[in-house]
Amino acid sequence: MNTRTRVALVCVLNLGLVGIAVAGQLSARITGEEIRLRVEPVDPIDPFRGAYVDLSYTDISRRTTKETGDAYVSLTRRGPVWEATSVSTDPPAEGPFLKCHDDGWRLSCGIESLFLPQDRARQIEAEVNGGDAVAVVKVDSRGNAALVSVQAR
Repeated sequence: MNTRTRVALVCVLNLGLVGIAVAGQLSARITGEEIRLRVEPVDPIDPFRGAYVDLSYTDISRRTTKETGDAYVSLTRRGPVWEATSVSTDPPAEGPFLKCHDDGWRLSCGIESLFLPQDRARQIEAEVNGGDAVAVVKVDSRGNAALVSVQAR
């Protein structure tokens, strides 16, 4: 195998790995249903990580299955927002759900951080601190989720 072929093969493999790493987020953004979830603040802007808002989902983040590993959060619509109805180690048979990771302390669904320009991050943080914000999230049929935005209600 010559050098060009090896370089091309390495490039194709790297692109494949990147595709696998972002497949869930892309699937949610492209095919997902848009839902709104209540959020509350966790962290302020961190000078080491940049301008971001770290979010906790009011009725999701504190739940746990008491086991580490994959967890599935069933969702139901309550007016303009969606709420968690149950958490299980098995995917639900019907209805929208989030596929999360349970570390035994809190659920992480991959939608906990939103990176923004510095001034916009401060504005969103103030809205979240005021208790009047919802996260706009897209969720696909396999529970993959992508955080689209945070908005005042």
